[in-house]
Amino acid sequence: MIRVQVRPNEPLEAALRRFKRQCNYAGIFRLAKKYAYHEKSSDKRRRENRERLRNILMAERKRGGAPMGRPNKKRRTKGGKPNDRRNNEGPDFDPLTADTTIQKTES
Repeated sequence: MIRVQVRPNEPLEAALRRFKRQCNYAGIFRLAKKYAYHEKSSDKRRRENRERLRNILMAERKRGGAPMGRPNKKRRTKGGKPNDRRNNEGPDFDPLTADTTIQKTES
């Protein structure tokens, strides 16, 4: 049972916010939704798998390791355009320092 005491000079909205937060942490809202309607066993299994994955990811983040979810996800660069330098295998070409003189070959 969750109890929240209203502190002196505390607005009622703040006490209500604390009450909602404690209900959320205790899982009361989840239990109310769980028993509000019948859940198919396949949906239950799918939901439990999602929760299990979320718990694993949160534990990995707390541990400081790399996240395990979605390893194939492509990262976006600033501006939404892919970085072309990463994909080029040749040397970088700088037009400001390039030699622009034409050399004559003897034939």
